[in-house]
Amino acid sequence: MKLTHQKTLIWLYILTLSTALISRFFYGWSFFVVLILGLSAFKFMLVAFQFMEMKKAHSFWKFFIVFYLFIFVSVISFILK
Repeated sequence: MKLTHQKTLIWLYILTLSTALISRFFYGWSFFVVLILGLSAFKFMLVAFQFMEMKKAHSFWKFFIVFYLFIFVSVISFILK
């Protein structure tokens, strides 16, 4: 496995652990719900661009993935507030 894959995996572990700790200790705070959604979106971007090779894809697909993720997180955040 490449060194970049290992670094990405370490970051995914750290983000997953931080998401679990935030949800455990700050349950019910609306700001932290949005923070957890943001961390989840960042993890999705790491996986999509590193392991699914989206960084080599056409720019349309890169834009579409980022745009869809932005709309999805925005709508869910709006609904939860």
